[in-house]
Amino acid sequence: MTYKHILLVTDLLSDADVVAEKAKHIVANRPESRLSVLHIVKDTMVGFGYELVPASSLYDQIDDERCQEARGRLAQFLERNQLYNVNSEVTTAISNSEGIINYCEKHHVDLLVIGRHERHGIAAWLSGATADNILPNVPCDSLVVRLDKPVNK
Repeated sequence: MTYKHILLVTDLLSDADVVAEKAKHIVANRPESRLSVLHIVKDTMVGFGYELVPASSLYDQIDDERCQEARGRLAQFLERNQLYNVNSEVTTAISNSEGIINYCEKHHVDLLVIGRHERHGIAAWLSGATADNILPNVPCDSLVVRLDKPVNK
């Protein structure tokens, strides 16, 4: 299969470079393909009973500041991994899963490259991996790169 649009999803943690190397290798062997890099910032949400709704305009400013910070970190990530001439985007979404799936559908992604941290015990029970949540719903092939335990920012 020829992959024309490859999406690298990053959480910008220190081990994201491992995932970037895999994506770079795939693109290097497919000169007809293009690479995009995506980072999701979760929307600031407020709970009302059983519903979550986007917060007021006061929180929009907070989200804008968080996106600006993420754009700076993404620029450092791209430079550190020598990812030049790529489409890069920081976007907000209710969840990482929703943001990734929507991006893949909207931008006709052929291959998704994402990292997955190992979780054991209560950590695995409390917080499911984004990769686990998106795989049943993502409209393209996926490469899940196995990473060690989660690291700090």
